[in-house]
Amino acid sequence: MITTLDRMVLVSFARSYAIVWTCLISLYVVIDLFTHLDAFVNRPGGFAAVASYIVHYYGYRIPQVFDLLAEPIALLAATFTVSWMMKNNELLPQLSAGVPTRRIIRPVLLGGAFAVSLAPLSTEFLIPEVADELMSQRDDPEGAKAHILMGAYDTSGTHIEGSAGFRGDRRIDNFYATFPESSPSGMVHLTAKDAVYISPAGAPMTGGWMLTGVVDTDRFTGRPTPTNLTIISPGRCFLKVDTADFETVSRGGTWYIYSSTMRLKEMLTGDEPRRQVKLAVLFHTRITRPLVGMLLVMLGVSVILWNPHRHIILSAGLCLALGFGYYVCVLGCKALGDADILSPPLAAWLPVMIYGPGAVVAFDMIHT
Repeated sequence: MITTLDRMVLVSFARSYAIVWTCLISLYVVIDLFTHLDAFVNRPGGFAAVASYIVHYYGYRIPQVFDLLAEPIALLAATFTVSWMMKNNELLPQLSAGVPTRRIIRPVLLGGAFAVSLAPLSTEFLIPEVADELMSQRDDPEGAKAHILMGAYDTSGTHIEGSAGFRGDRRIDNFYATFPESSPSGMVHLTAKDAVYISPAGAPMTGGWMLTGVVDTDRFTGRPTPTNLTIISPGRCFLKVDTADFETVSRGGTWYIYSSTMRLKEMLTGDEPRRQVKLAVLFHTRITRPLVGMLLVMLGVSVILWNPHRHIILSAGLCLALGFGYYVCVLGCKALGDADILSPPLAAWLPVMIYGPGAVVAFDMIHT
């Protein structure tokens, strides 16, 4: 049952959360903007065009920054709420009436759980939708500059790469494709001067790469060709793909971090062996993230309640130390998992094993 006092505490938590969120996100925007100011002010079009591009650029980056800072923001909001309640003597009347401390701070923990859950929701539904914008370069929003490609495997086993990619027209210079041994032609290397990706549209020559300047197409005369390759004319072919579109090939070595958890699960069962360990670590980390974040909030609130007379600034500093330790622990375990020193499940669950007992003990030590 939610009482009037519970609603008051929830409103106080929401206010603290909004203040902390605005301060940290604004701090990132200001620091990053002034650090890379030249990439923005040198654009043509005057002040209006520059301001519009700045708003557009950082509007897409805010979900990414929030994804990195979600747990510390929830921790600071929860501890600020509890600290102000203690400073204003809002706990004492309820304790005098026989209300336990854990019952008083229950709305704070519920608010913290809701705040922690916002990060996984953003990771699953928002960040995958803006992944292309997040991968774009700050000084090249139109995608006119060439950038390095990392290559990718299609579900058919075909490996695709190139020397340079152009995001604006979804084109690759010096296109290379390697067909697997299971292909009807056996292992074959195909080279083309350039390739343009055509999005799926229901027509025969869509959902793949249109290759021009293909080297030695005559070698397929009188012999089987790969099932996903159509020879249109000498030097011109169409390569049908399922997953190796331009975004997948061009996103770089860490493009998968912008994928949803279900997409990660699909890639774990795919044919691309290079990133299986890192994919598995990221997949398990996504599962344990809400639990680790909630343990962090519980630990921070418990530590604040240990000493009711501690100054709010010291409480904030203590919370920052806890947040720093959280990042060190999570990123350290992830690095050990990526290096295949720890198994992916252990790398994800080790922070829970470290923070869990401490959070439970600290919460049990709260004076009631």
